[in-house]
Amino acid sequence: MAQSIVAYVDKTLDEAKLGPLHYRVLWLVSFAYFFDVIDFTITGALIPNILQSKFFTDATPIPSAALFGLFVGALGQGEFTDRYGRKVVLQLGILIYSIATIGAALAPTPTLFLIGRFIAGIGLGTTQPLCFAYAAEFAPKINRGRTTAFMQLIGGACVWPIGTLFALYFLPVIDWRGIWVVIGIGGLVVLLFTVGLPESPRWLVTHGQGRGALDLLVRMGLRSPGEKEDFLTDAIADIRSDPMGVVFRQYRGRIIASMICFVAFFTAALGLGAWLPNLLATRGYGIPKALTVVLGMQLAFPLSSLFMMYALESIGRVKTAASAFVLATVFAIVFYYSSSVTMVIIIGFCVTFFSQLAGNSMQIFTSEVFPTNARASGFGIAQAGGRFGSAISVYVIGFLASFGLGYVMTGIAILLLIGAVAVTFISRETKGLALDTIAPPTA
Repeated sequence: MAQSIVAYVDKTLDEAKLGPLHYRVLWLVSFAYFFDVIDFTITGALIPNILQSKFFTDATPIPSAALFGLFVGALGQGEFTDRYGRKVVLQLGILIYSIATIGAALAPTPTLFLIGRFIAGIGLGTTQPLCFAYAAEFAPKINRGRTTAFMQLIGGACVWPIGTLFALYFLPVIDWRGIWVVIGIGGLVVLLFTVGLPESPRWLVTHGQGRGALDLLVRMGLRSPGEKEDFLTDAIADIRSDPMGVVFRQYRGRIIASMICFVAFFTAALGLGAWLPNLLATRGYGIPKALTVVLGMQLAFPLSSLFMMYALESIGRVKTAASAFVLATVFAIVFYYSSSVTMVIIIGFCVTFFSQLAGNSMQIFTSEVFPTNARASGFGIAQAGGRFGSAISVYVIGFLASFGLGYVMTGIAILLLIGAVAVTFISRETKGLALDTIAPPTA
């Protein structure tokens, strides 16, 4: 009896075992994600040096320029990605980011620098939602959370201590401009390797390219080369609906709850990443010592992601994210009362561990709750709202920082607590469920 080609492809991917092509996609996407996150983390490490160079006298516009670009990129990529495919838009995003990053690093004036950082942000905002969509759509349902968490470990967690170490040891040698030039060149290298990246089979089969999806299953070893079978094609085998319209008609509640969580997560990450080195430096730590303290705290990033690989499949997305948001709130408050270097590192480690566990669990959760034909749009809109909110919060944090670290950490703690509540409104638990069960494709 003939079966739906969309259902066949989705079921085959959901029940597959991880093979060589799975791992190839996972590594390529992880390295694409790496350069999204390293830009975010390296900014905080470079700000004290940029201010010392007198190129800027006020640090506030430096991270906010890229954040506004991230908002534009995350918001705009969904329509193109869900209509025209994951691969080409991912490559375009990496190209825009890499060229703009190098251009901004070589900019002769602050204005041109900020324009370059804004354009680089557009590239970054384009690539990140795609990395989560790629990982989720290729992964089997039984370990989708663990697979996406691995991508986040390599591309999103290890990059924090690596980026800080890179800045710590090479900043005195090549200055802040040289740091960004190296990162931009690294992005171009990753772009070359993405030439062999396959398109998502789930996207292919819902956009009139069922034969291409079946051929890709053969390449993945999930279907015999000579296998013949009759398939039914229906409306969802060639979807023409507007992805933005799908998201706003059917998933407004998920969008709003996800946006709130993203604002909380990105603001916490911004406060700990972009502002903390400078705040510590102003408290007498000195730039090298401040970066060393931050490095000790950032060891929490890979450890948090390692724990997340276990927690998402054992505890579940919602319980993991909500509990971590609450614990991050508690440690953010305690952080203010840490006076010695040892306590700053220990409590800062705990704040970082739980805020990253909360935010990244929520990101993976959010990447699963929209249909294939609107996944990049839904995730991108939610993330764009978070980017815009955190871009505004740069100025709020800058204002609070003038009163001291305690005000900054209190503001972050309040947002984290709000995030703990909001994550429970995104969707029901998705652990072990097929993507098309969570959110069926919409014709």
